[in-house]
Amino acid sequence: MVYSYKIFWTKAFDFKGRSTRSEYWWAYLANIIVYILLIIFVGISSAINETLLSLFSLIYVLYSFGQFIPSISICIRRVRDMGKGWQWIFINLIPIVGAIWYIVLLCQPSLPNA
Repeated sequence: MVYSYKIFWTKAFDFKGRSTRSEYWWAYLANIIVYILLIIFVGISSAINETLLSLFSLIYVLYSFGQFIPSISICIRRVRDMGKGWQWIFINLIPIVGAIWYIVLLCQPSLPNA
């Protein structure tokens, strides 16, 4: 998981490569864990001190903005690894059905010559 999360950040601006299924999902899990930890720290700091709350809220916001490009990048690499065009990430714009179909796409195995 740590290796996939490291790749998530080091290949943040690589939109042409490929990401395997496991690399994508481990990085996604690590990203969720970081979000949960930040939310816990914001919650705990709100009970302790206003300044601490401001600090952890700022860290949360900066992390949210900072992980936006790497998240798009790994999604594009994952879709390319399945042999689809990068435009398939826009299927998420279709309410409910698009998100479900996109998750199904992300779970597809890699193509050897994609």
